[in-house]
Amino acid sequence: MVWPLWGGRARSIAERLFLTAIVWSVALLLVAGVILSGLYRGATERAFDQRLDVYLRAIVADVATVGEDPRLEPGQLGEPQFELTLSGWYWEVTRLDAEKPDVRASRSLFASHLPRLSSLGVQAGLGGSRSGYATGPEGRRIRIVEREIDIGDAGIYLIQVAATTDEVEAQIWWFDLALAITFGVLAIALAGATAMQVRFGLRPLRALQQEVSAIRQGERDRIEGSFPEDLAPLAGELNLLIGSNREILERARTQVGNLAHALKTPLSVLLNDARKEETPLAGKVEEQARIMSDQVTWYLDRARAAARTTVIGAVTEVEPVIGALVRTFEKIYGDRELAFAAEVEPGLKFRGERQDFEEIIGNLLDNAGKWARGRVEIRALREADAGAGRLEFEVVIDDDGPGLPAETRAQALARGRRLDETKPGSGLGLSIVSDLVAVHGGAVMLQDSPLGGLRVRLRLPVV
Repeated sequence: MVWPLWGGRARSIAERLFLTAIVWSVALLLVAGVILSGLYRGATERAFDQRLDVYLRAIVADVATVGEDPRLEPGQLGEPQFELTLSGWYWEVTRLDAEKPDVRASRSLFASHLPRLSSLGVQAGLGGSRSGYATGPEGRRIRIVEREIDIGDAGIYLIQVAATTDEVEAQIWWFDLALAITFGVLAIALAGATAMQVRFGLRPLRALQQEVSAIRQGERDRIEGSFPEDLAPLAGELNLLIGSNREILERARTQVGNLAHALKTPLSVLLNDARKEETPLAGKVEEQARIMSDQVTWYLDRARAAARTTVIGAVTEVEPVIGALVRTFEKIYGDRELAFAAEVEPGLKFRGERQDFEEIIGNLLDNAGKWARGRVEIRALREADAGAGRLEFEVVIDDDGPGLPAETRAQALARGRRLDETKPGSGLGLSIVSDLVAVHGGAVMLQDSPLGGLRVRLRLPVV
């Protein structure tokens, strides 16, 4: 079963490890960033409240000393902005127990009043003081600290000190920006470190994949090299599996050869004896023995082909095989002066044994030579786009013979089917080709040739 991390396609182990590490790293950095930003905001607000509380204590001391007629002179609090109109720094003293509240305030309030936190639902803290945010003069957001004091006969007073939060917000904004930049750089560094770690950690897997690929391409017959203790058992098991596969195939080939010898010898005896007599029984025996011989040949050839296709690492050079076959058939059909032309892309390698490839191409060239009038062409080229991730190459064989009607092409590929009894052969050639190509996962098609005869197109696996 495939377990993609995201999306519909299965991702590689490297991608899964990298994406998982990045997601968790980013998530942790985000959580840490939110926590640090919140802690800094709280610390900044507490420091700002402490600053406001200093002014509050000074006013409380003045009110408690002077009584109902506090006299705060300009500059007494050490903050000139209290004297500047709507500067953003304010204080206000309100007597609560008078019939008409007596209010005194800093010049900066300019006939405005500060909202009461008690009216906004802010709970009192230790010592009865409150702190919180509110909307102040000109609709600006302000931070307020306030406290009620009772000085006996002198009255009950609400003392408030406030300032705009511009300074606090600016500090928090700059901290958040620096935090984001720092964590961004850290995230990039973590991504690079994770990529290097994944690449280094998976290097033995890539080495194992290259070893297996070399075996498949016929460059080696076993996995070599040293691997970490996690992969060494897997490499050993693969070597044992490859060796076991070769042993099984060798035994199968031996048994197939023995069976072929055991069956063909008695059939040859029957055919020879039947030919010596001219009786209906002898003719029937000869006919059936010949059919049996053809059937045995066909099934044994198919068994051999099936066994050979499972050999790991079997690779055949295409160009030498086609060249040798073309030269052979030029000699065979030399009395008819047939011209054979071959075009093979250099470096093509058939994924299979040489015997299979020779049998496929040999049968097709032989069939083309039988029917051609004067020319046979063969081309072998790599497929530009095989599709579905398959690696294939194409072999095209053309002749200038009479061709083959479309309605009879399927019959030509049928086992033992001969469309013209005047030509020599058993009718198994194209059938063997079709079966061999199918066993290797390829395809064979019969079409009209530009030369006027038959075109055979093959698609075969390539390394």
